Amino acid sequence: MPLPLHRLAVPDPQSMPFAAGTFDSIGPLSRASFPHRHTFYEIVFVTGGTGEHVVDLAAHPLRPPHLCVIVPGQVHYWHEVSDLDGAVVLLTDEFLAERPRDRELLHALGEQPWRTLAPGDAGDIAAVVGHLRREYAALAPGSLGVLQAYLHILLVLGWRLGDAAAPVAGTGRAAAVTAQFTRLLNQPGGARRSVRECAARLGISMGYLGEAVREVAGHTPGQLIRRAQILEAKRLLANSPLTVAQVGRELGFDDPAYFSRFFRRETGTTPGDFRRGGRESTTITGFSPSIDPDEIRSVASTSSLT
Repeated sequence: MPLPLHRLAVPDPQSMPFAAGTFDSIGPLSRASFPHRHTFYEIVFVTGGTGEHVVDLAAHPLRPPHLCVIVPGQVHYWHEVSDLDGAVVLLTDEFLAERPRDRELLHALGEQPWRTLAPGDAGDIAAVVGHLRREYAALAPGSLGVLQAYLHILLVLGWRLGDAAAPVAGTGRAAAVTAQFTRLLNQPGGARRSVRECAARLGISMGYLGEAVREVAGHTPGQLIRRAQILEAKRLLANSPLTVAQVGRELGFDDPAYFSRFFRRETGTTPGDFRRGGRESTTITGFSPSIDPDEIRSVASTSSLT
């Protein structure tokens, strides 16, 4: 049970799986100072504060304004932060069910999750975030479509601001299969899955999974699984009290020696040396008290990863 997992639960069945507000209205978990991850997406527009935001081992100093995107599975926390101010947008995969391109944009932004904004860019982001918050607070007829439209504008603006890779191209079956495969790897325990298991979960042959992923991502499924295993191993080594052997077991390695050899082959260092080296200073790219339901119609609950 290495890291807390926060879920966005909606107590009212009629409410949409979405929330927008300030750090204060969303609640104390929006400022969590311990390493954790989400089952949902989080977009943060930071307008004030000091300290650091740590995302997948990379520490980002607060020099507002910033735009940050956290995707499901990524580990993050706020370190020695004071006077943190800004806006928070939360949404689940369900909210994106009919918006596959926005899901791809979110994951592209999650590859480089932290952006420092120029004054003019910050003004554009603030305007769109303000529209999102007001529309969410009103929840008038047709609000779902309006919120989805504003979210799309926010994501495109964020993507234009940095040098994030272009989202996965194409709308054909190969692109859809690759997106589904990536989501499997980002789920809790996803890095434990073999190529065979992933293909079975997707209802396709191993051969077609390999063809589709190579066509769209330029890598084999096995290469992407190994990348996910290394990223998850680094997350657990840096942020959990698990022993090296326990980290290996979390990733499906029953033999600690074999896990150590695998880690060294892929990274050039041993798990123990990586842990002793402390937090990394560069972003690792991979492919990601309760919120008050009376204030935002949503509640974040915590559980543990299995």
